[in-house]
Amino acid sequence: MYQCVGVGGRIELCGRECYTPRNGKTNNQKIKQTKPCRSSHSSPHDTNGTSVSTITVPNPPQCMNEQTQYLTQEKYNELKEELEHLTTVRRKEIAESLEYARSLGDLSENAEYSEARDLQAATEARISKIEDMLKYAQILKKKRTQTVTLGSNVTIVKKGEKDEHAYTIVGSEETNMLEGKLSHLSPLGSAMMGKKKGEEFSFETPRGVQKYVIVSVS
Repeated sequence: MYQCVGVGGRIELCGRECYTPRNGKTNNQKIKQTKPCRSSHSSPHDTNGTSVSTITVPNPPQCMNEQTQYLTQEKYNELKEELEHLTTVRRKEIAESLEYARSLGDLSENAEYSEARDLQAATEARISKIEDMLKYAQILKKKRTQTVTLGSNVTIVKKGEKDEHAYTIVGSEETNMLEGKLSHLSPLGSAMMGKKKGEEFSFETPRGVQKYVIVSVS
């Protein structure tokens, strides 16, 4: 599925050492990967012409393009709706606010004008960010696997304790700790990637190294 594949569950950014597949199988030869990872199939387009790749993630890719945004279909749709609102409704509202503020006279001491300009800048920045996310979006299509990967539901327990903690591994844009959505790029998330039920893993925290065990993966 990828030109760069997962080995041992670790995620390495492009430019570092990684393993590459040969004839559909992974060999044991390390090479330097200097080109961005790409999925091996063509990218379909949605109704608005935005390029979207739908990928199955059986194992975490060893090399990932830093621009790639891994999104669930729900998050992708949510961003599309937000973009539509910002580029139509919100832009019009801000333009009207600016026009009104200009009519009040001296712009150098016009608080309403300054506020509207600040809001305009923030809105345009958000529009630009969403457009980039959608441009580089890869929609996650979950497939049952025994290893932790993007889209996995994982339950873990700290060694020596009994309380279990459940997380869903998501792309960085969907991170929400209140909902148990953990980024695959976070210290905890990246430490879990590629692990199986019963395996131990550890990661660095301000309090030192923390050790956990994978209770379940689904």
